[in-house]
Amino acid sequence: MRASRLVSILLLLQTRGRMTAQDLAERLEVSVRTIYRDVESLHAAGIPLYGDAGPKGGYQLLDGYRTRLTGLTSDEAESLFLAGLPGPAAELGLGAVVTAAQLKLMAALPVELRDRAGRIQERFHLDAPTWYRDPEPVTFLPAVAEAVWNERRLQVRYRRWKAPQEVDRVLDPYGLVIKAGRWYLVAGCGGDTRTYRMSQILDLHQSQETFARPTGFDLAVYWQGYLAEFEARLRWGEAVVRLSPHGLARLSDLVTPGMAAAARDSAEPQDAEGWTRVTVPIESIEHALGEFLRLGVDVEVLAPAELRERLATTVDTLARRYHPT
Repeated sequence: MRASRLVSILLLLQTRGRMTAQDLAERLEVSVRTIYRDVESLHAAGIPLYGDAGPKGGYQLLDGYRTRLTGLTSDEAESLFLAGLPGPAAELGLGAVVTAAQLKLMAALPVELRDRAGRIQERFHLDAPTWYRDPEPVTFLPAVAEAVWNERRLQVRYRRWKAPQEVDRVLDPYGLVIKAGRWYLVAGCGGDTRTYRMSQILDLHQSQETFARPTGFDLAVYWQGYLAEFEARLRWGEAVVRLSPHGLARLSDLVTPGMAAAARDSAEPQDAEGWTRVTVPIESIEHALGEFLRLGVDVEVLAPAELRERLATTVDTLARRYHPT
């Protein structure tokens, strides 16, 4: 385990350059004290590794040094063939490149690892998009990806949900994210970092002007924070409902994952009729109305009163439509 960690430290410094002990500790999920001991061991082994103190300090390999300890374990070789997303790669214009890279990797692997990696491709297929989703147009995706890579400023015309719907923006493209089969651009605009849905870009021009990425910007960290903020904004309020045993069993297939999780966490003991009382977050009265109508007779809304009344009115309207007096 420790030998593997020492190799990981070398490879991280080789690929990323200077890193602090804290950065290495977080990346390898160990303590900073452990990193200090590992660095001392690497020094003792004659690895040309040096460190600088101070806010801009860290560990770094001597210029030109490269380790050849790059052999793959069987698990690592298998995981590489699960990591590829052929659909998104093709949308980025990299489909042929990914295929060529996999062929080269397969040819370079020892026979035993090649056989194991081949079985992964035969037995597992990753399809990231959700069900019942029409493909979104991503006309400008290759151009945006190029701008992200080359740090070129973008001028875009973008369609948003509020008025005025069509707006012009100058963006510094920091990175691209694919979420449930949909592409999003994370970019700087007017001093803020914002998220733009790629399918809503109506027109795009790549400037020859470059920009400087914010120091320390981490796309994955930003995205996790954005998701947490987005989910928090959706929680307009709460609803208290009763669910039949059948409704409780069907819940995860009919409502959003956040609502289903909240129902499981808040479930009270079954009442005399076998129904379960739960408290769930709702985005709005209108949105919650559609969510609960999917459950039909297997749900009873207890609160808020406005949602209960809207549901009763809707059901009464449906009843009169199908059974006119």
